[in-house]
Amino acid sequence: MKVPYVDIAEQFFEIEDQVMLAIQKVLSSGKYILSEQVSLFEKNFREFCQCKYSFGVANGTDALIIAMKALGIQEGDEVITPANSWVSSTSSIAICGATPVFADIGSDLQISVQDIEKKITSKTKAIMPVHLAGKMANMKAIMALAAKHHLFVIEDAAQAVGASYEGQAAGTIGDIGCFSLHPLKNLNAAGDAGVITTNNKALAQKIALLRQHGLASRNDIQQWGYNSRLDEIQAAILNCKFVGLPAVLEKRHANAELYRSLLCSEVVLPDKSIVGHDANHLFVIQCKYRDELKEYLKTYDISSAIHYEVPIHLQPAAHYLGYKSGDLPETELSALRILSLPIHQHLTKAQILFVAEKVNEFFKMKGL
Repeated sequence: MKVPYVDIAEQFFEIEDQVMLAIQKVLSSGKYILSEQVSLFEKNFREFCQCKYSFGVANGTDALIIAMKALGIQEGDEVITPANSWVSSTSSIAICGATPVFADIGSDLQISVQDIEKKITSKTKAIMPVHLAGKMANMKAIMALAAKHHLFVIEDAAQAVGASYEGQAAGTIGDIGCFSLHPLKNLNAAGDAGVITTNNKALAQKIALLRQHGLASRNDIQQWGYNSRLDEIQAAILNCKFVGLPAVLEKRHANAELYRSLLCSEVVLPDKSIVGHDANHLFVIQCKYRDELKEYLKTYDISSAIHYEVPIHLQPAAHYLGYKSGDLPETELSALRILSLPIHQHLTKAQILFVAEKVNEFFKMKGL
């Protein structure tokens, strides 16, 4: 039985007629930049997240960069973030001229609030928690810490569309939320796309300028900005997918719960939120013999992935920051043990049973 890690094409086939009609409508309109479809998408996203402002941008990385520029983060500032994330969380800080400062993680793979506090200095300007795998970081404690030290909070919610914490959607608790709508995400475009959320009017005004060259109007350049606009075709595709998003999230949740009921005790399961709802973008287990298990599953045509095998603080691009092996022990240990199993909405029950059977079989063979 073949078990793909993702099935992006199937997502298209499910809504092919609606998508093709939506694309045709955009193309025939001649309105390709910041027109009706983008406005509708931003409205849909605001309503979904229950926030005041949302802005479609070119991608999740741009969302982070624009967020920090709107907050005035610049050279000489420090931003605290975890190292067990996609590169954009850190590169966006560096691109803004600030210094990334890494905090270790807890057993739930989320940034450690205790370690954040240890890393705060007079140069710290913001905290950037990453809601890894669709599970939210401890936002109550992070917001309290930020208030205590007068820091901004930028939520990297790239993997967290559909997640919530104490009734609030990911991306709406901090000063600014940043999302990726890359094809691998729960809500995805047919290419790169992103969105920024905020409840702050002044920040919203800055973001609106920054994503479009700093233009208040065609002949009024208020500041230097970026060319980072969600285009109409991607927005049209996203609007088609919004209809099915609740079902996607429900199916991923059901898949996660089925794994939890099947996997053996040698597998450390992902922590479940006890104060909110996880988006289940990834299903990340931890175990001994991770690389052997991955290869074993591959022999049965079961695809899996590692998010992420080399922590950012140990990447060549980060050498100038002076981190070395052992500086973030929990992050480094988890990088040796994590494995993401398929969890996408097109999996059948039989496929999940098969994956769990082979995982359990592997550890039985190991005599564990």
